Amino acid sequence: MSRYLVTGATGFLGAHLVRVLVLAGHDVVAFARKPPADGVLPAKSVTFRAGDILDASSVKDAAAGCDGVFHCAGKVSRDPADAEFLQKVHVQGTKTALTACKEVGVKRAVIASTSGTVAISDDPDHIASESDETPIGIINHFPYYRTKLFAEQAALEMNTADFEVISVNPTILLGPGDRDGSSTGDVRQFLEKKIPAIPGGGLSYVDARDAAEAMWLAMQKGKPGERYLIGACNVTMAEFFARLERVSGVRGPVFPMPRMPSVARAGATILERAMGKIGLQLPIDPVSLEMSQYFWYLDANKAETVLGWSSRDPMTTLQDTVDDLRDRGVVWPEAR
Repeated sequence: MSRYLVTGATGFLGAHLVRVLVLAGHDVVAFARKPPADGVLPAKSVTFRAGDILDASSVKDAAAGCDGVFHCAGKVSRDPADAEFLQKVHVQGTKTALTACKEVGVKRAVIASTSGTVAISDDPDHIASESDETPIGIINHFPYYRTKLFAEQAALEMNTADFEVISVNPTILLGPGDRDGSSTGDVRQFLEKKIPAIPGGGLSYVDARDAAEAMWLAMQKGKPGERYLIGACNVTMAEFFARLERVSGVRGPVFPMPRMPSVARAGATILERAMGKIGLQLPIDPVSLEMSQYFWYLDANKAETVLGWSSRDPMTTLQDTVDDLRDRGVVWPEAR
C-alpha cells in the first residue's frame, strides 16, 4: 500500500482518480481549495487537505510522506478573459506544486495535461501521436490550450532521476460526475437544443473514469519524461451529434456549417454583440464555435501498448453522460 497526493481531487477527473486509487488499496491525500460536497469522494482511506497549488507551504504539508503525486488541479475555460488566470494557475501552479512535492521527498509525479497540446489540426486526415510537432499556430488562439502546453513543458523539464515526471494527455472528458459542467457543457447544450448547426470539424472524447485509470497506470508503468495521449474514438461533429441523438432521443441540428475557423469566430463575435444589444444571448460562444471547426483526432496506441490502457465502449460513455445530466437535473428530460 502506498500514499498518494491528488491535487484538484474534487474535480471531474480528480474525484474519479481518487476512487481508482482507493479501490487499488492505497491511501489518498485529497488536495483542493474547498472541501468536497457529500458523496464526491469516498470516505475510506482518504484524507482531505484544503490548500492552493500556488501556495507552496500548503502543498508541502499535504505532500509530506506521499510516495507520488497526481497533479490534476486546473481550470477549464474557453473564455478569453480568463487568459491571465489560466496562465497563473496552470503554469505557475504546476511549477509551484511539483517543486513543493520534490522538496519534501516525493519521487514520482503524473500530471493531467490535455491532448490539445498536440492533437489539433486543420487536416481531417491527420491523427496525432505524441511525437507530432506542436501546432502552436492554432494553439495560440486558445488560452486554455496554450497555458496547458506551457504547463506540460515546465513539468517535463523538471523530470530528473530523483523526481520522475510523466504526462497523461486525455481528450474531452465525458461520463458521469462532472458537477461543475466544465467538460460536459457541449452535451448539455445539445440536450437543450442550443446548437443551431453542425460544425465542420471533428473531435475525440474519452470517459473520465478511463482517463483516471490511465493516470494510475502511468504512475505504475509510464516512462519518465514522456506523454501519453488518451482517447476512445475520433468522430466528426456530425457523427458525434448523431450518436448523442441515438442515446438521448433528442433531435440534433440538421444543417451543416461551412468549415472556416477564423471566419466562424469573427462572425459569431459580431452576431453575439448584435444580439447583446437587444437583450438576447448567442447559444454558442465564438471560441467554442471556432474550436468546433478543427479536428482534434489522436492515436492512443502508445498508452494502450506501454501502459496497458483501454477504454470502454464510447457509446456507453455518451449514455452515462446523458443519464447523469438528467438524473442530477442539469437538463430537463426530453421525451423520446
